[in-house]
Amino acid sequence: MFMGGMMLFSCVQAQEKSTSQTLFHPTDPNIQYIGRIDFSDSLHPVFTYPGVQIRTGFTGTSLSMMCKQQSGYFMVEIDGGEAQKVSFLDNTVVDLASNLEEGTHQAVVTYVTEGYERLPEFHGFFVDKGKTLAPATLMPTRKIEFIGNSITCGYGIEAKSPNEPYLDETANYYYSYAARTARTLNAQAVVVARSGIGVYRCYNGPQTGDAVNMNTEYPYTLLYNNKKEWDFSLYTPDVVCINLGTNDTSTQGADSLLLLQGFKRLYQQVRKHYPKAKIVLLSGTMMTGKALLSAQQAMNVTRNYAHQQGDHEVYRFDFPPQDGSLGIGLHGHPTMRQHEKMANELTSYLRELMQWK
Repeated sequence: MFMGGMMLFSCVQAQEKSTSQTLFHPTDPNIQYIGRIDFSDSLHPVFTYPGVQIRTGFTGTSLSMMCKQQSGYFMVEIDGGEAQKVSFLDNTVVDLASNLEEGTHQAVVTYVTEGYERLPEFHGFFVDKGKTLAPATLMPTRKIEFIGNSITCGYGIEAKSPNEPYLDETANYYYSYAARTARTLNAQAVVVARSGIGVYRCYNGPQTGDAVNMNTEYPYTLLYNNKKEWDFSLYTPDVVCINLGTNDTSTQGADSLLLLQGFKRLYQQVRKHYPKAKIVLLSGTMMTGKALLSAQQAMNVTRNYAHQQGDHEVYRFDFPPQDGSLGIGLHGHPTMRQHEKMANELTSYLRELMQWK
């Protein structure tokens, strides 16, 4: 009954917006997208990975956005200003900007939680009556793909205590090392990441491996949905950063041979789709001791294997393990300050590697 009431409220809210504003559907040519998105229903595109971006220009003094109820959380930047977090839990329409000066404005909206259970849908933008959407600013020409786990997703990055329960509201990809690196380098970023996932074994899974892992999910548009293969021609990164191995080496530890095979298989998948991209295998920051050495060895052997095959565009980069000096985040994950440090380290490395000055 409660949820039904919420849905009724949301429908009424959308109707009210339609009398004072004009709705522009997701198919509008002034809307740009970054990320893995399923457009099978062009009026209700769906996505599951954090980091999906929706960009547009608009005229007038206000902008609202419509999504499926319970879609989750987004960060919104208007005219390059400080990002603000908005929630699509109880509502289908949320105001993104109001009382702006008359003129043309820009909006960048980034999905910042993991949506594989919520299956968020974007339904369009509302602008003032008589106003329109306008072309978005040109997207950056530099392109990065991040493949990762909870660290890349920004797991618990807004949590206030290391031991509180995980909540979507405390996760925020926007503040992760990946998002920060992309913004600093003025690069697009497509994210393929899920908390707990590994190259062959997920968190606390059997040493013999899990039937579902990053290798099984990487070919598809949506996580845990093999109905639609991702069209790799839609986005060709200059560099692919793979930050995996933490979950493979968790709890019981990894089978070294299976771990190596998992990294090799993922490398081969990435190289098949992106023959010219540089590939960087990352380690850290949650691994230490035997787990770290195991992951590093598998990545080093994978890099050496690629070089032996004549592929010299595979590289290694190690994040220093966190030592607690910047705090320990939720369930041992990096804090926001640790992510800032990671972003600075990776940004410097990629600037040199890619010659992005």
